[in-house]
Amino acid sequence: MNNRISSSMMYDQSVFLMLAKQSKLNHLERQLATGQKLVSAKDDPVASGTAVGMDRILAELDQLGSNAANVQNRLGLQENALAQAGELLQRVSDLAIQSNNAALSAEDRKSVSAELRSIRESLLSLANSTDGNGRFLFGGTADGVAPFSANNGSILYNGDQTQRQVEVAPGSFVQDALPGSEIFMRIRTGDGTIDGSAAAGNTGQAVLTGASRDGSASWNGDSYTVRFTGPGAYDILDGGGATVGSGTYAEGDDIVFQGLRVRMTGVPAAGDEFTVGQAGNRDVFSTIDRLSQALQMDTSTLAGRTAQQNLLQSSLRDVARASEKMIDSRASGGAQLSAIDNAASLREANAITLKDSLSQLRDLDYAEAIGQYKLEGAALQAAQTVFTQMQSMSLFNMIR
Repeated sequence: MNNRISSSMMYDQSVFLMLAKQSKLNHLERQLATGQKLVSAKDDPVASGTAVGMDRILAELDQLGSNAANVQNRLGLQENALAQAGELLQRVSDLAIQSNNAALSAEDRKSVSAELRSIRESLLSLANSTDGNGRFLFGGTADGVAPFSANNGSILYNGDQTQRQVEVAPGSFVQDALPGSEIFMRIRTGDGTIDGSAAAGNTGQAVLTGASRDGSASWNGDSYTVRFTGPGAYDILDGGGATVGSGTYAEGDDIVFQGLRVRMTGVPAAGDEFTVGQAGNRDVFSTIDRLSQALQMDTSTLAGRTAQQNLLQSSLRDVARASEKMIDSRASGGAQLSAIDNAASLREANAITLKDSLSQLRDLDYAEAIGQYKLEGAALQAAQTVFTQMQSMSLFNMIR
């Protein structure tokens, strides 16, 4: 097989070599101008694909950061609203204690009742707080409308019971603001487990100051009635009206039965009844309404004053539970805010690691690139010199 070396072939090879060197120089110039090692995906397809995946993860971290900022704003506003609500309830408690003073006149109680109504309206306004973006804090996921509204003197909850879970770091979720039903509506009465009340028709001077479980015995969860049958004598009736116990009462003594303990002051009259059982739920607005109504009761008779004191004592217990609910809700929000701070640290650590890896994949090593640029420049000059010399070569020159 014969191989022929022609002038055309040598020219083509020289031109191809120069163009290749020039293309390499242009690529190096783009790298030096941008500071990027990967000018296009063809430079390193595997590294480019990896870098795109890291960019996507960094974008997701930015979105998680936005999520965290949004929920942090809402939780901060919730904290402010609950702090103000707690102060209002503390004022309600102070007014209830003040109102229990027999020296207050009817006009004084009327003034206190008016202040209580004002506090109720302030609480309603706080319960309908927004996050600054047109969304209501305490409506759950139904936060497009005001969660609380007045209807015939009662307050209705229009939101839902769902508490959003918001992702603020990879695999890390925090809870959004609490639904208003959990803060303002479903508040346990009494001591949170046991509650008691005086019958409306009582004629004596006995005031129920508290009811709780007695640690020395178990309570079966039923409701019972303490019915006084004579001076100091009482029967214990179960929910069906059957007598399950009896005893005698001296003022200042606790009445203990069936795992329950009842505390009273004053002297009951025959026929007076006090019911004790499992605590129910009452919204904070109704609690304030009951307290306001108690201040407007007719106290011209001994029985009327005693009924008012029983209602005031009941309201005091309910206000205390409402205050505890505010504190618990603030603690829950504080825990979520702490989790957001921890999530921020996790996002920052992940972002630093990813950016470092991206830098290794994309960022140009200037010293290496400049050395390669000079080397390719020298190679291009050599190729151009060879091509120039080759242009002057001819077989005709050899035979002249």
